[in-house]
Amino acid sequence: MNIIEHTEDEILEVAHPMWDDLIKYSNEGEYGKFIRKFSYECLLGLNEVEVGKQFAKSELTRNLDPKWDYLGLIRRGQHVTVLYRMRSTKKEGEWLGRMVLGYEEGEIKIFASSIF
Repeated sequence: MNIIEHTEDEILEVAHPMWDDLIKYSNEGEYGKFIRKFSYECLLGLNEVEVGKQFAKSELTRNLDPKWDYLGLIRRGQHVTVLYRMRSTKKEGEWLGRMVLGYEEGEIKIFASSIF
């Protein structure tokens, strides 16, 4: 199955709870829970030392406001990118949140996630 064949509503029904979990576990510094919905491909590419530093030291990723604004979807190949406007509870300004979703072994998984 190809995720780009789903309607926007079908994708968002899965994407928004996944994004909420990423925010929650990033704020809590729960690395194991943060990566639990990541694809095997994504996990192979992670630099665990760098990700660990993010959880330990990044003021932004440890203080994400759980209230976000959905901005839209980008469909490409076998994946969709879901875009969010993010804010921090400690820093002024706005950031772009990005989560790439696709199928892996019949399940929707996260293939990339970032805030910039």
